[in-house]
Amino acid sequence: MNILSSIIATLSIEEKRSFINQLKQKNKRNDTKNIQLFRLLDSSLDHKDLDIQLYGKRAKGAFHALCKRLHDSLIDFIATKSFESETSEEMEILKLLLASRIFFEQKQYKIALKTLKKAELKAKTYDLFSILHEIYYTKIQYAHVDQKVLLETLIQDFRNNQKSLQQEENLNLFYANIQNKLALNKNDITQTIRESLDKFDISITNGLTFRSLFKILEIINQAANVTSNFYSIFSFVEKTYQQIESKEQLTDKHLFYHIQILYYVANAYFRNKDFKTSFEYLQLMERQMTKQRGKYHKRFLPQLTLLKILNHNYNGDSNQAISILESFDYSKHKDQTTYILDLKLSLIVLYFQQSRCKEALRLYQELHHSDIWYTEKAGVIWVIKKNLTEILLHIELDNIDLVESRIKSFRKKHSTYLKNNSESRVLDFLSLAMVYYHQYDTITKESFLSKIEDSLIKNNPDQEDIFAMSFYAWLKARVLQSDLYQTTLQVVNHPNKN
Repeated sequence: MNILSSIIATLSIEEKRSFINQLKQKNKRNDTKNIQLFRLLDSSLDHKDLDIQLYGKRAKGAFHALCKRLHDSLIDFIATKSFESETSEEMEILKLLLASRIFFEQKQYKIALKTLKKAELKAKTYDLFSILHEIYYTKIQYAHVDQKVLLETLIQDFRNNQKSLQQEENLNLFYANIQNKLALNKNDITQTIRESLDKFDISITNGLTFRSLFKILEIINQAANVTSNFYSIFSFVEKTYQQIESKEQLTDKHLFYHIQILYYVANAYFRNKDFKTSFEYLQLMERQMTKQRGKYHKRFLPQLTLLKILNHNYNGDSNQAISILESFDYSKHKDQTTYILDLKLSLIVLYFQQSRCKEALRLYQELHHSDIWYTEKAGVIWVIKKNLTEILLHIELDNIDLVESRIKSFRKKHSTYLKNNSESRVLDFLSLAMVYYHQYDTITKESFLSKIEDSLIKNNPDQEDIFAMSFYAWLKARVLQSDLYQTTLQVVNHPNKN
């Protein structure tokens, strides 16, 4: 049931309607129960005794067969929908390749060669080496019917493409290796990236394609997110983007990748507290989003908005950040669950920083799904931030019973993960928060501030993660009884004055 329910959960409301209509058309008998099973799985969390609900008695065999048929129908529906909506360059080129092979088989050589040539030119434009491999294979296979081509030239093109294809495969190995190191808690991410580049013979400055450079930026950004270390990877980001800038003539052909690349670069500058440069790249990103009749505008608007409001907030313009979030139309972007959740949590945090804690808690209570659901949709790090935010809200609102229970629950759920990923200072933060909460009238401010800084600031303050500094700023504001938002700005923007 878990598999079927998970598949159904990926469908939009419109897709569910379409799937039910498809089942109605295919069902030859009125007593077929596939639609009834689909609706039960879609609407109910309790999936016990479904066979009894459907058949009025125990019918494990018939129920298992029904589930299998529904599973196959869902897979067929999703795959068909994907092909129907697929308008990518790859699909167009594959269609040309397939058509050319049919023409060759029918001995329509002139139109076959013309169609294949068109496919080759498109594939070269977009650096689609795996498709080019099939195109050259076909050209060589039918070289004897093309009097205008030299076989040796074809073979050389084939071999040159093989080298490019090997480079792309090495990049996939590099990606897998970094992922594996992250899973094994490899803390020195800079060294890991260098070793992985050497291991798979990849040079950022040596002839990589646009898509390959995008993949490198993607994995570097992901690694930095997991390790909360954007400072050490920053030189890789800059070096990679320099290579992308040198391919300016390809940016419109790779518009999707270019927009995402600009986001990665803007994010790297933001996480390194260079808000001015981050804004500049966001403006470039926004301009790219208007191209090709705004083809990708809706797709990238949530993440553009997220980074824009964070820059506004940490640059001292919290009112603008809050205004953007309060007017954002979340309903138009339901398919972008991860970024929508980031935006909602960000508004809660921004309210919190402005001491609008009751409003923040009201919004927080609208996050009514389980932590398991949120982990699947947004990741464990997002869930940890969410739970930490709730604890701080209850501290601010002096809900002592809830503070104690939430901290106990937090430690039980997340201690192992945090320790295994060298993030035990989150637990140190909670301990210090509770010490201050219970003993604020007996502690010495100066000594306690030093203790906070020694426990929470692990790197040079200029290199410390901006979000880690924000949690530190909350404790500092509590101890000094100062305004939280102004203290946060001071800590983040002038870290050496702490």
